[in-house]
Amino acid sequence: MKFIVSSSQLLKQLQQISGVINANTVLPILEDFLFEVENSKLTVVATDLETVMRIQLDVEAKEVGRVCIPAKILLDSLKNIADQPLTFSIDKNFGIEITSDNGKYKVMGENPDNFPKAPVADDTTSFTMPSSALVTAINKTLFAVSNDDLRPAMTGVFFELNKDYIQFVATDAHRLVRFKRTDVSCPQNDSFIVPRKPLNLLKSALPDNEDELTINYNSNHLFVKHGTTQLSCRLIDARFPDYKVVIPADNPYKLLVSKSQFQSALRRVSVFSNKSTNQVALNISGSELGLQAQDVDFSFEGAERMKCQYDGEDLTIAFNARFLIEMLNASDGEEVRIELSTPTKAGILRPTEVEENEDLLMLVMPLMLNQ
Repeated sequence: MKFIVSSSQLLKQLQQISGVINANTVLPILEDFLFEVENSKLTVVATDLETVMRIQLDVEAKEVGRVCIPAKILLDSLKNIADQPLTFSIDKNFGIEITSDNGKYKVMGENPDNFPKAPVADDTTSFTMPSSALVTAINKTLFAVSNDDLRPAMTGVFFELNKDYIQFVATDAHRLVRFKRTDVSCPQNDSFIVPRKPLNLLKSALPDNEDELTINYNSNHLFVKHGTTQLSCRLIDARFPDYKVVIPADNPYKLLVSKSQFQSALRRVSVFSNKSTNQVALNISGSELGLQAQDVDFSFEGAERMKCQYDGEDLTIAFNARFLIEMLNASDGEEVRIELSTPTKAGILRPTEVEENEDLLMLVMPLMLNQ
């Protein structure tokens, strides 16, 4: 088998899918890309058994064939080859010879029959959405996903489908993010949990534009297609917690602050907080917000004051500063509104400016105040 392909095009496409490959895999074949040539098209597949990504590009080829090529050495070599056509020749023992303008490189490939089969999109339900809508949803929820493998349901993002909207929810039991899009219509009410890794891969592979994505799902897998790029992944087989019960129905106190000023103050003050809790206490009275952190073990202390607009009774409440900083990152616009009630009840953050068709709600649990 022989085919000719542009080195820079191949590198760009392989980098899109190389994130699927784990460094320390159980099966050596999972360290390879599967190359398939047919009808002058090259399809390249990468998998870790849970997630599969494939891309397709045009090549010059008269034959059809398949081969597995070790991913690391192929990527390392392509990164150092200037943009030019490369000729790949594969013999019957899966030996690969790559010829460039002024070089020749040999790699030993593997039998493609040993490469794991990708899941088949059987009995799926399908809907479409703009690429930017999915990228935004991932960016606004992924940071709140749990790393705790003992609670598998929380290690992914919960997709809640409805005829009038789609909702994305992530929680790690300390904070919760709910992002809603009303410009996406799904064929039926449904829900499933998508793991963190494929969402990270989609975030970097998909363009932040209005291109249309086709999304298919069945009881076990999710399939996402954009142009010549496809991803499929196994869904998390667990029940997502009933998140609606933890969202307070009415937090009467409203705090309005400048997002950038609040975030900067949190960054400065949290340096002096206890490293295991990142606790920063907020003292709110009138139009002044005080931030205070201390680490008793090292006698560290930091405090700042800033202007705010506050409608409510004087309140002192403590939060994990890292959580607040990450939530402010996910919030667009100049200002953020924080809804509070008592020092032991969850606080709700909402951006004051929201894009049309979007709704973002972020909830964070308070910490016990150090008395």
